Amino acid sequence: MQPRNMSMSGVVDLAAVKAAQEAKSKAEQARAEAARQGGGGGVSPADLVIDVDEAGFELDVLQRSTEVPVVIDFWAEWCEPCKQLSPVLERLAVEYNGRFVLAKVDVDANQMLMQQFGIQGIPAVFAVVAGQALPLFQGAAGEQQIRQTLDQLVQVAEQRFGLTGLVVDADAEPGDRPVAPQVPVGPYDALLEAAVQALDAGDLGGAVQAYKNVLSDDPGNMEAKLGLVQAELLQRVQDVDPQQVRKDAAEKPGDPTAQIVAADLDLVGGHVEDAFGRLIETVARTAGDDRDAVRLRLLELFEVVGADDPRVAAARRALARALF
Repeated sequence: MQPRNMSMSGVVDLAAVKAAQEAKSKAEQARAEAARQGGGGGVSPADLVIDVDEAGFELDVLQRSTEVPVVIDFWAEWCEPCKQLSPVLERLAVEYNGRFVLAKVDVDANQMLMQQFGIQGIPAVFAVVAGQALPLFQGAAGEQQIRQTLDQLVQVAEQRFGLTGLVVDADAEPGDRPVAPQVPVGPYDALLEAAVQALDAGDLGGAVQAYKNVLSDDPGNMEAKLGLVQAELLQRVQDVDPQQVRKDAAEKPGDPTAQIVAADLDLVGGHVEDAFGRLIETVARTAGDDRDAVRLRLLELFEVVGADDPRVAAARRALARALF
């Protein structure tokens, strides 16, 4: 697994297994059920900081990252800056109380992991969220900067992936990995799971139809709504030639179709602000049906990114200025 060179602010989980809102809701239900059953079912505070090697990386980092953000501290015994940074990260892992888990990797003993992440020097700090590796910072960093980065990480993990962290139980035995309480199954979970399986198989048409099947009976189902706009976006760019799309958009700045396709491609590539800006500029240059088509596509992309994203709020204001 190679880490993706992106900032956390650009993460858009277009093929998420579950929509963030639904995942967050179910996690909160699980927490409430754990509390109702007596407050157990949490992890020990000692399990918030773990040592990880190559053999345990898949279980301890990749699989765990589907439950909680995992921050990876690449360090070595001979590294003096590491000795200053690591205790700060360990203290913050406990202070954040389950919002992330700190995984410590000794680079001398785990050269393969160091190479896979493309690390040139230490200390180096990455995060893995829902299986996606995100570079956080390299070298010495002040505590205020670290806190800001961690705050952004947990916000992205919750808003984009529905990861609200782990329940911490001071009485739990270190090393125990509790089974999450069962949350009641919703009436459309089987259909939603079918859509996820279709996405995993690359059957975007099947995923679109599965989401539409849910919405035909339950028009207000937020998970199906978000899944549908994501699947339709992926379907639209599935067979396009990126180079030709970019060429057409550059040569035809006033062509709404060319700009709409390019904006779709921007968003799939994680260039959220570029996608929004492109369409807002096109709205300002067009009128009538062309303007309506661009505006509607922009509103669809707002749904993909999420109404609570500050980039959406800023783009809505810019759209209003372009329209009026």
